[in-house]
Amino acid sequence: MTINEALRMIAGTVILISVGLAVTLSISWLWLTVFVGVNLLQSAFTKWCPVMTLLSKAGLKS
Repeated sequence: MTINEALRMIAGTVILISVGLAVTLSISWLWLTVFVGVNLLQSAFTKWCPVMTLLSKAGLKS
């Protein structure tokens, strides 16, 4: 698995968990979805994401 694939998997998982929590517990959990979306947008422009740094240190390939 590459860093990009792992990043997409993590982002998708966090978004789905956030939506599930928003539906079952509190609508405020959607702020987690907003955070993930903003982080993905900034990484598109800067080519840097904190999770990508962690994944590269974990040994995943580019």
